[in-house]
Parts: sequence; structure tokens; C-alpha cells
Amino acid sequence: MSSSDFSTLTLRVELPAAIDSLDYESMTPIQAQSLPVMLAGSDVLAQANTGSGKTAAFAIAMLNKLEEHRYQTQGIVICPTRELADQVADEIRRLARTIANVKVLTLCGGKPFGPQLASLQRAPHIVVGTPGRLLKHLEKESLALTNIETLVLDEADRMLDMGFSEDISKIISFIPDRRQTLLFSATYPDEIEYISKSIQLNPVTIKVDSDFSANQITQIFYKAPKPDRVQILIQVLKFYQPESALVFCNTIEQCEVLVGELIKRDVHALALHGDLEQFNRDQVLVRFSNRSTSVLVATDVAARGLDIKELDAVVNFEITRDPEVHVHRIGRTGRAGSEGLAISLYGAEETSRLNAIEHYLGATVNKKDPSELRSVVKESMLPKMVTLFIGAGRKDKLRAGDVLGALTSSSELTGANIGKINLFDKFSYVAVDRQSADRALEILSDGKIKGRSFRIKRLR
Repeated sequence: MSSSDFSTLTLRVELPAAIDSLDYESMTPIQAQSLPVMLAGSDVLAQANTGSGKTAAFAIAMLNKLEEHRYQTQGIVICPTRELADQVADEIRRLARTIANVKVLTLCGGKPFGPQLASLQRAPHIVVGTPGRLLKHLEKESLALTNIETLVLDEADRMLDMGFSEDISKIISFIPDRRQTLLFSATYPDEIEYISKSIQLNPVTIKVDSDFSANQITQIFYKAPKPDRVQILIQVLKFYQPESALVFCNTIEQCEVLVGELIKRDVHALALHGDLEQFNRDQVLVRFSNRSTSVLVATDVAARGLDIKELDAVVNFEITRDPEVHVHRIGRTGRAGSEGLAISLYGAEETSRLNAIEHYLGATVNKKDPSELRSVVKESMLPKMVTLFIGAGRKDKLRAGDVLGALTSSSELTGANIGKINLFDKFSYVAVDRQSADRALEILSDGKIKGRSFRIKRLR
């Protein structure tokens, strides 16, 4: 029996069935190293990236000791963004579904306060939330954390980057000192060590190798003077033709400028950064994940917590100052055994940053001249899918099957023409292949879904 087999762990009787149902064949490195320690009750300070399996690790540890018959909040997970909080809560719910009546509640900004108050009338067993909204509930005394046994800080480094240090300290002041504290961070700046010492008791430090693998990821650096950089980026996109590319910039301003320049050159691109309203942020993420936009231009803070599967390429439009962040960026491609592509553009003024990356990796990186980017003839760089907006969601009792049924009720469209369907409380999105988009829009606009007419719009 392998030491990475979940059956080597001593777990409550309900959990193995949930783990099996999720097709977890064996433990990832972070799970294999952290789970035995967490199950033993120790505090943990772990370095692990998004996509490493860390969420399942702390979820299993938290659920293993949960007393579901005690209707008190026993676990809390603090996340930097609503997207990460939603992902974490969904993972916990999937692992908890074999345990009767476990209530997991997300408390995040960008959502109405009233429904959250109603959901808190009966205390959830586990709360997952962002610092600002959690603190607001604590100050209004609508959330009680006096019975917390497990505290998790997820993506702790980004919460500090985003200025949440004071809010986190205030939240922790509402939690008993006698608890298990699990701190997960992709990087280890000095502030992480400081906060660990202030909130943890003799933590076990765990560091797993980055998910960057030279065998999985082809990494290439192209010299690109700033005046020519946009054009060289377009050459990169035309040459490699990724269906999905995550392009990193170092500032919000540069994200917006770059998206504008790409759109002028007929490249379908969207920006993701901290200045976006929650509705717009959700929409951008839906469109990128359903492949109705080809290029997502993002800052590091905004992209943290995203778990985009099958990401064809990562492009550093600007090289980061921190080599560890660089490795975290490029580790988003080439996951789950697939091959990945990481392209970095640099100018003479960024040579020192490139040297720092080489020192960190312990190897000379592959540098190429952009003249090698011979354009491949391609009629269009438009994405293969188009997103339709539907002005109804879960609160209207809308289901994904209702949308699919409305689109395929005639023989004109089949399931093969339909992509992802994303449901929110008050609106929904459906991806349709580009050739069928106009007809799909007509079908939904002229027809009905569940016997009702809703506002339908094509997103450009």
C-alpha cells in the first residue's frame, strides 16, 4: 500500500466514501505531508499553490473532527477573494455530503447582507468568507465564533498584500485561543512568519515543491523592448495559437492599457484586476473559463485563487520582481500531466529580474529572438465560443437543464453546440459555439425557458 493512499489515514467512517466519489486516486504531495499532521491536531504552516490539493487537505482535517449534531460554528476559513471562498466552500460541501446535515456557509462581500443574516439564524458548522464581510457580521453580532476549533487562513500572503492584516487580527480576536490554526501561503514573505508566530502554537512547517516542472512546461523568454512589446505579444499569440492565455501585468493601469491595445488589433481580451465590481469580475471569469474570450489580462492579486483547468499558456507581459511569484504564475499551465507553455517578454531594463529567476531556478532560461515567431496563417483570433447572458438564475428556480432544453428543443441545435452553463442567484450565462450563437440568441429571445420569457443578451 502506497504512503500516498488515502486509506493509510485514520478517518471517520463517512469520509472515505466521499473521497472515493470525487475520484481522488492518491494524495498530492501537500496532502501526504500535511494531512497526518493536521489529523493529529497540530498547527500547520504550509507553502502550497492553487491547484496543489491544499483545499481538500484542510477540508478533510476539519470535517474529520466535526460534531455535526452540535449546531455551532466549529470551523472557519478566511480567503482573500470571493472566487476562492466559493471554490473552497464547494470543495468542503462535496467532501461533507456523506455526513448528514452539515451546513457550510459562504460570507463574502459583493452579495446582499440580508440573506446572509437569514442563513445565520441557525449557526453553520463551517463558515468560509472574506475578511471584510466576516468582520462586519462579527461587529453586528450576527456571527459567533466562540466555539471555533479550526481556523484556516488560505492564500495568507495575498490577504496581506491586499491590506487585510488588521481585519484578520480583529477576526482572530473573536476566536478562542484554544484551537487548531492552519496557515496556507504560496510564498513566504517575512510577514507570514510574523503572523504565524502571533497566531500559531508550535506549527509544523511544510513546504512542497512548486507545481512548476521543466518536463511539463515549455518556458521561453523573448526580448521585447517596451515600444514593440504589444506587437510581439500578438506575434506570440498568433504563432502559438493558445485557445486560452493568461497574460500577467504588474499593475492595474497596465492591464487596462494592454486590453485596449489588444482589442484595437482584433484580439479578444478581457481584464481582471482589483478595481472591477463583483458583477463584472464574475462575468469576466465565466467568459474566460467557458472559452468565449481567448486572453485574460490580470494582475497577480486578482488572479490568485483562480483554478482554470486546461490553461494553454501563461504569458508574462511584464516580469515580476519576485522570482517565487514568477514560478507561481507559470505553474498555472501544464497541470494534471498536460503540457504547458510559459512565455515571458523582457526588455534590457528587466535583465536583473531575469537573472534573479535563473538564480532561483538554478538554470539558464531559454531565450529566443522574436524574429523566430513566424506567423501562422489564421483567418481569425476570435474565441470559438460566445456567451449569452440570461436575466434569471437560481432564485428563479432556473436549472442548467432548463437552459439546455430550451436551446435544443428543436433539431437546429444539439448539445454539441452548447458549452458551459453558469448559474448565479439572479442571472445566468451559457456558452454557445460561435457559428450557432446568432441562432441561439434568437431561440432564447423569441422562445421561453420553463414557460417564461427572460432578458437575453449576447456578450461581445
